[in-house]
Amino acid sequence: MKVIELTKDNFDTEVVNSDKTVLIDFWASWCMPCKMLSPTVDEVAQENPQIKVCKVNVDKEGELAAAFQVSSIPMLVVIKDKKVVQTSVGVVSKEKILQILG
Repeated sequence: MKVIELTKDNFDTEVVNSDKTVLIDFWASWCMPCKMLSPTVDEVAQENPQIKVCKVNVDKEGELAAAFQVSSIPMLVVIKDKKVVQTSVGVVSKEKILQILG
């Protein structure tokens, strides 16, 4: 499945109204650990069509980053049934991402 660029404008459509588990990757273009994690997140998206994978550029979408209390990036957030069920900060393995997805 394709990774969706998440904004405050499409947040409700893509996350709140989603019937799938959603993985959100909070990142920034200047963040080297974010660049390291990005291909892994893309791989998870490709291999797991039952999961919706979204990315939020914290420099462009400060409101969303603030809403999720993002203080360090990269930060992964897992949402199931409209609730945050897991978070992870820093570069993690694909196995760890799959683990937090449940």
